[in-house]
Amino acid sequence: MAIASQYSANKVEDKWYKYWMDNKYFHSEVDEREPYTIVIPPPNVTGVLHMGHMLNNTIQDVLVRRARLKGFNACWVPGTDHASIATEAKVVAKLKNEGISKNDLSREEFLEHAWEWTHKHGGIILDQLKKLGASCDWDRTKFTMDDNMSASVIKVFVDLYEKGLVYRGFRMVNWDPEAKTTLSDEEVIYQEKQGHLYYLNYKIEGSDESVTIATTRPETILGDTAICINPNDERFTHLKGKKAIVPICGRVIPIIEDEYVDIEFGTGCLKVTPAHDENDKMLGDKHNLEIIDIFNEDATLNDFGMHYVGKDRFRVRKEIVAELKASGVLVKTEDHTNKVGTSERTGAVIEPKLSDQWFLKMKDLAQPAIDAVVGDDINLVPEKFLSTYRHWMENVRDWNISRQLWWGHQIPAYYFGDGTNDFVVAETLEDAVQKAQEKTGNSSLTAEDLTQDKDALDTWFSSWLWPMSVFNGILEPENDEINYYYPTNDLVTAPEILFFWVARMIIAGYEYRGERPFRNVYLTGIVRDKQRRKMSKSLGNSPDPLGLIDQYGADGVRVGMLLSSPAGNDLMFDEDLCKQGSAFANKIWNAFRLVMGWEVSAATKQPETSKIAIDWYKAKFQKSLAEIEDHYSKYRISDALMGTYKLIWDDYCSWFLEMVKPAYGQPIDKMTFDSVIAILEDNLRILHPFMPFVTEEIWQTISERTPEEALIVAQWPAQVAYDEKIINEFVFASEVISGVRKIRKDKNIAFKNEIDLKVQNNDNVSDSFDKVIAKMGNIANLDYVNEQVEGALSFRVKSNDYFIPVGGAIDVEAEIAKLEEELKYTEGFLNSVNKKLSNERFVNNAPEKVVAIEKAKQADAEAKIEALKTSLASLK
Repeated sequence: MAIASQYSANKVEDKWYKYWMDNKYFHSEVDEREPYTIVIPPPNVTGVLHMGHMLNNTIQDVLVRRARLKGFNACWVPGTDHASIATEAKVVAKLKNEGISKNDLSREEFLEHAWEWTHKHGGIILDQLKKLGASCDWDRTKFTMDDNMSASVIKVFVDLYEKGLVYRGFRMVNWDPEAKTTLSDEEVIYQEKQGHLYYLNYKIEGSDESVTIATTRPETILGDTAICINPNDERFTHLKGKKAIVPICGRVIPIIEDEYVDIEFGTGCLKVTPAHDENDKMLGDKHNLEIIDIFNEDATLNDFGMHYVGKDRFRVRKEIVAELKASGVLVKTEDHTNKVGTSERTGAVIEPKLSDQWFLKMKDLAQPAIDAVVGDDINLVPEKFLSTYRHWMENVRDWNISRQLWWGHQIPAYYFGDGTNDFVVAETLEDAVQKAQEKTGNSSLTAEDLTQDKDALDTWFSSWLWPMSVFNGILEPENDEINYYYPTNDLVTAPEILFFWVARMIIAGYEYRGERPFRNVYLTGIVRDKQRRKMSKSLGNSPDPLGLIDQYGADGVRVGMLLSSPAGNDLMFDEDLCKQGSAFANKIWNAFRLVMGWEVSAATKQPETSKIAIDWYKAKFQKSLAEIEDHYSKYRISDALMGTYKLIWDDYCSWFLEMVKPAYGQPIDKMTFDSVIAILEDNLRILHPFMPFVTEEIWQTISERTPEEALIVAQWPAQVAYDEKIINEFVFASEVISGVRKIRKDKNIAFKNEIDLKVQNNDNVSDSFDKVIAKMGNIANLDYVNEQVEGALSFRVKSNDYFIPVGGAIDVEAEIAKLEEELKYTEGFLNSVNKKLSNERFVNNAPEKVVAIEKAKQADAEAKIEALKTSLASLK
């Protein structure tokens, strides 16, 4: 059989992915096996693959491929999210480039453009995941705007409304002036920013007196409707019942009293702008204040902005400060750092805004989800996120679920009458008409009399149903698939969407299925560069994932991503890791070529060296397998890879194959060869989840396989008892072999030249590996002695002394001179260290770690001197 001299990932990967797809290995149907289910965190429909996706989906693929090998009915459901804000923004930008404004289109016309964009760009990321080797059940691909997925969302909205959990309210919300929509609290990122605190004088009506307030947002004074003082603040007793005049606009506003005002903070006087601050809104409600909203949807000033109408809020801030300064109202300005809320999607600074919106009551819904995680029904990995989860869930606020967008699930509320409070909520227009007729008692009401709410639901309101809706568990709660595949097993996602998505899926799971949606949540870290910066397009520090795959192969990139990716901790990505992964693939391939290049003889007897090597490796494999299984059980995927990597690179390639390799030009016995192949196949089984392509290529090259015998559906190795003694004996033997090889290298003794080895067995070590030592050290005679061998080179392993009589193989006088020079240098070095350690001033004042380092140097030098003296004594 001709085997390629070099492994070519580019030639192999497309071939095997097509083979897997053609044979439907990824597809799952309900059967008698135990299911293993993962649902993909659906990426944005118009997104492209980035390094975070690479990490997340590699981990998922490792888990699902291992489950498949373990005999589970593995089902990994892929799909994409319609991503209301992100997708609508892209469509609006595209239309703008074409000279079309969204405002000039009807909803239906805009949605045509949105669907066109989605069909053109949607699914690109899923095709890219195939290049990575993702073994998703592509026949099950879902999109959150699919008909049955959309119907599920609407059904849940109506159900929650009818339970009294969804309500419409006029509340302070987070407004994104760039996307022109509300956001939930979880979509606001707070960042510390350097700003200013402006001290302004407000005139007291009917007097020359003024009162000073401090504000970070002077542009909002145009919306002030009161000044508030603490009733216990004696400084302002004389102001009770009086009124103040707002600078610039001249509005007369009351001075109110409330203990909410902190006497110690600022000037002790607070300007109250109920339309633009949540706490001010509470004061406004309590004291029945006027509400004046000064901003348009894009955060430019409206008609209340006077001569600033139409100008952006930040431009107005600069200009109004200049006007206040010129008029003598601005008393002083101080530097001030405060937390500014920004949009998670657009990065725009959030405006608090009063608005009629739809909300979901969260407090009662959250309790089962708290109990599930705190009570260990659901396992968060790593556990450090438990306290964060609990804190957020116990302090959860009602969820603002409406968005001022057209792309998404339109809210199923239908208005009639005055169009504000007269509405019904229904799954279909027909149901809405019937409900409206019943509510009004007017049977003549028709569909033309109803107007559906223009807003769409928050994207997360669809994805929180994902583990159920992908199996149609909302519309058909007792169908075979939902009852079989749900609850799912593992969820792999990023910590930043623990509340956006994970917590809400748990809430929905208990509300609609009465059980958890998944057992384990593996929270990955953030992929960062070597400078610890988060990878982003703007920084230009994020490599092209497909470019990496082209260069290093998917297997190489998968290994590179996972080598240093412990759960919940950030990954410092280094392209050299992918290079290391690629080198690993080549190492395995070359080892395979070596084995397949041996001539096999049925007549040749199995050497004792091969028998013990096979016994040792089988034991070592089982020990490593137990450790790897333990890593998997704790979701230490990086550790599981490292255990597999070391077993195959170090133990199999570097030791085992050398131990069984036949002599040059000689055949290998069939018994040993068959064992080597069986061992190789076990190695491929445990490596397959990490490196699916190279392992399948080798598996299929070993011998012709039927589709039923493909590696992807092979059987994971069984765990059996193993001999710990033989493993420990080999560790000792390997140190002896390394000692022999070091002397050969140091003394330039060619490996082809046989040498003798004398052993002073002070430790009573087993001689079971002696023939292996002899073979791997090219030793002619290995004998046991009772005393040191004069004139021999020596080394020590634990308490055993090993001697190599070299005779005329080396220049003894030159070797003595070399050792004496090294001894002199080491004694001088030890002397300098001893002087430092005998200096009480140094020992007492130096850091403990520094002193410990010096003591370690002392011990090392003393040990080296003893070894050098022993070597010299043997040569003299």
